[in-house]
Amino acid sequence: MTTPRYKRILLKLSGEALMGEDAYGINPAVIGGIVGEIKAVVELGVETGVVIGGGNIFRGMAGRATGMDRATADYMGMLATVMNAMALSDAMRQADIRARVQSALNIEQVVEPYIRGKAIRYLEAGRVVIFGAGTGNPFFTTDTAAALRGAEIGAEIVLKATKVDGIYTADPKKDKNATRFERISFNEAIALNLAVMDSTAFALCRDQKLPINVFSIFKRGALKRIVLGEAEGTLVYC
Repeated sequence: MTTPRYKRILLKLSGEALMGEDAYGINPAVIGGIVGEIKAVVELGVETGVVIGGGNIFRGMAGRATGMDRATADYMGMLATVMNAMALSDAMRQADIRARVQSALNIEQVVEPYIRGKAIRYLEAGRVVIFGAGTGNPFFTTDTAAALRGAEIGAEIVLKATKVDGIYTADPKKDKNATRFERISFNEAIALNLAVMDSTAFALCRDQKLPINVFSIFKRGALKRIVLGEAEGTLVYC
């Protein structure tokens, strides 16, 4: 078996990734494909934490745009992430992956609360830990939750799964001359004002010297290649 480069990772999944080409909700084929990518990494013995968004069900900023109170909208978004975490956990169960969901909001009838020490013990036991409800606080994105949980569990890298295969000089869908960075430092990304993650998450990763690799979750085998140390997507380094 090939030796992985990373022992422990934090994977950030967007809620939008789960809906595929659908208008909203969870596409069974898409979530099955994502679970397959995660399973390939788990089978290498890599300890895997996952932070998942909720944009396929409800987005806090969209709620605010309709006049809803921002905190209320954000809490609704957190509940959407818990729904996605439960769906992902069940899909993993069907794929024979042991997983646990932990929520930053206290809803123990549904999932267990986030407890750092317990999460680390689960990881050490080979279980995938899915972190729901973001940070548990309004005004913070799930990108920030990914940076925070990654730092808390001692992950060696944050892997941000998107629909695009890395970070580009411009939007590749709008600019045919846009080029992809293979590697870029935090300072360079800041200077170029590249939207890698939201500013709070980005600053936290930089300060904790926690690298970020942006890649396409829909590119078959990309997640495994990153874990094995191969060049894939864009690496943001300290």
